[in-house]
Amino acid sequence: MSTEPAFKLGVSLYSYTGDFGVVMDLEDCAEDIADLGATGIEILGEGHILGYPELSTAWIDGWHALVERLGLTPTLYGSWLDTRRHLDRSMTVEEGTAQLTLDIELASRLGFSFVRPKIGVVTGDLVPDPIWSEVVERNLDLAHDRNIVICPEIHWPTSIRSQAVDDYLALIERTGTTSFGLLIDTGVFQLSHHRRTEPGLRSQLGTGDIPAFPTPPVVPVNDLRDVMDQVVYFQAKFHEIDDQLVDRYIPWAEILDVVAESGYTGWLSSEYEGDRIPYRASDQLRRQHALIRTLAPSRVGALA
Repeated sequence: MSTEPAFKLGVSLYSYTGDFGVVMDLEDCAEDIADLGATGIEILGEGHILGYPELSTAWIDGWHALVERLGLTPTLYGSWLDTRRHLDRSMTVEEGTAQLTLDIELASRLGFSFVRPKIGVVTGDLVPDPIWSEVVERNLDLAHDRNIVICPEIHWPTSIRSQAVDDYLALIERTGTTSFGLLIDTGVFQLSHHRRTEPGLRSQLGTGDIPAFPTPPVVPVNDLRDVMDQVVYFQAKFHEIDDQLVDRYIPWAEILDVVAESGYTGWLSSEYEGDRIPYRASDQLRRQHALIRTLAPSRVGALA
């Protein structure tokens, strides 16, 4: 029996935040992703599409030519449901529906299979604005027609055992849809907080004391087992991997144990969120993929 993992490795262009538009353009980033051996590419609509939301035919043609040349699969399109867009009022359901519709259509034109709506939140533990449910339900038929899965992000400090996740699962159960699922950001399992130290960061944050790392929550990786049937995508968040390929923040061995046990065949899309020093992301992404490729076969082999 093969010990090759069933999941696939991709990269989010968000990883190149310190590089994009400074020392690398879209083509440079895509070439780097292909060079490190990944096969999936994830983008942020507003951040990486020239002229968003009005895409030129030339840009669309160039995108398709780029991913075809490099053998990359468009995986997830990140969108924003900015419920606080207006200072004097919240976004309406109709406005939210139109925004998500727009991004699903754009994602479809660019060949993506997943849309992650970053929904405005109303609490410190990231409970989404109440309009989210109706906005998503109004777009489920469109998502189905476009072969796209809508997947909100479970992001630290939201825990897996939370009202937000319960509400997402309730929507799946209520509608019976296959066009909605969970996106797990592996940062929810971080064991300690990584303090970015790139030049200028402290001045951006102010000169006061840096807040202590919040106590809640440290999310047990075991909680992931409870929701794996509804997980459709992983953003493989990480902050720093050392020269010995050790990640002191994210417990990859435990995460990959659960992933392997579940038989998950989807994407692990790397999302580097460490120091924003030019070209550092490229090196760190290679370290993370080497770490995952080293750990994964032993997990799969143990199940054989």
